[in-house]
Amino acid sequence: QVQLVESGGGLVQAGGSLRLSCAASGRTFSGYAMGWFRQAPGKERELVAAISRFGGTHYGDFVKGRFTASRDNVRNMVYLQMNSLNPEDTAVYSCAAKWAIYSGTYYPAYDEYDYWGQGTQVTVSS
Repeated sequence: QVQLVESGGGLVQAGGSLRLSCAASGRTFSGYAMGWFRQAPGKERELVAAISRFGGTHYGDFVKGRFTASRDNVRNMVYLQMNSLNPEDTAVYSCAAKWAIYSGTYYPAYDEYDYWGQGTQVTVSS
């Protein structure tokens, strides 16, 4: 089992940057594929980034090179660097974990994940 705690959200002006962090508990963190998802009011949850056990990444179409996801298997951390933010990026951002047998596989669908953090609010003002 793993527990996830996100941090780093906040209010930022359009064009600005934020770095989200997700701290994972447990000694088997490297066995989990990770994901960042977001949900805005009235909208469906959508993939921001999926990260394989070895750090390979896959991004949602809207990212368009603005975000970079990474993980540190020594510190049990996952990060999401977000640049060139715009008001449409306003949402609650959550990290998620899925026990993964294969080290190179990432999971783009939110219903594949087993564990979720509580989320952190990101608000981008125009």
